[in-house]
Amino acid sequence: MTKAERVRTERLRWRCRRGLLELDLVLGAFLEQQYPGLPADEQALFERLLSLPDSMLFGYIQGHDSPDQEFEKIVRKIRQ
Repeated sequence: MTKAERVRTERLRWRCRRGLLELDLVLGAFLEQQYPGLPADEQALFERLLSLPDSMLFGYIQGHDSPDQEFEKIVRKIRQ
C-alpha cells in the first residue's frame, strides 16, 4: 500500500466514526473487509454515502428506510 493509499484509508476510517456505535462498527468492518476489493466506482459511492447524516445512514443500514437508488447497491453490500 502506498503512502497516498494509507492516508486515504485513514481519512475514510475517520469518516466511518459516527455518533452511533452501531454505525461505527458496521462501517468500520466494511471499510476493512470489503472496501479494498471494490471497483473504483463503488469505492466512490461508499465515500459519498459517508456524507449522509447519521440518522439517514442508520435507517438505510438497519433496513428501516429504503436507500436512494444511487446508494442501493452499496447499502446491500454493507448489510451483507
